[in-house]
Parts: sequence; structure tokens; C-alpha cells
Amino acid sequence: MSYLEKHYYYNPHNRNFARKLRNSSTKAECCLWKFVLKASLLEDAAFNRQRPIDGYIVDFLCKELKLIIEVDGSIHELESVYKKDMVRQKKLESLGFHVIRFTNTEILKDIDSVRESIRNTIFQLRKSTTP
Repeated sequence: MSYLEKHYYYNPHNRNFARKLRNSSTKAECCLWKFVLKASLLEDAAFNRQRPIDGYIVDFLCKELKLIIEVDGSIHELESVYKKDMVRQKKLESLGFHVIRFTNTEILKDIDSVRESIRNTIFQLRKSTTP
């Protein structure tokens, strides 16, 4: 895979906004980062926080697997927000990304199940890309 193929989706114009979001993460995002994704604690998959992709900033990204993890607060239960989320997700998937979503409640109440779900997704993605 060429450099351009690996990085075509990165949008440097949103870099400063992404930095602000990293500095004001929600409790659920902090817990997911600290207890599951930080420093390759999960299946040697390296994740970044608040990564600008196309016109969006995703919560967590594993570049190697093109895996995006989104953390949804209660605002995402509103129909208008949900519809925007689905448009965004379809666009990201059209760029070749796999998107999984968790609610704040899932992360804060059952981090072990969230970790296992992410681990299974990583396993499936690696299995599907291995010849």
C-alpha cells in the first residue's frame, strides 16, 4: 500500500479542532482510552484519539485495520443526531473504514464487554485481511 493510499483520508485542516476535542474528552472516552485502547493494551492494535478523517473527527482510530470506534452520549439518541451519525458512518465506510459504536453507558457500566467486543472485531478484521 502506498503512502497516499494509507493517508488519503487524513484531513490536516481539522487538526486544531481534534486537539481541542482530545483535551476535553468525556468520561467514557477517557475510560475507554485508559483501560482498553491506550498503549496497545488490546491485541497489539495501536489507536489514536480524535483523528481528523475526511470532513469528520472520529473518536478513536486504528490506522492499521482502518477501524473507527465511536463513543455516543445520550444526545446521539435524538433522531436528528442519529440520522447525521448514520450519514457520517456510511461516508466513513465508503472510504474503507469499519465503524463500531458504543454508548457512554456501555463503556462506564460494562467495560469488560466493550473490551471483548473490540477484541473480537480486531480478530475478525485481521482474519479477513490475512491471505
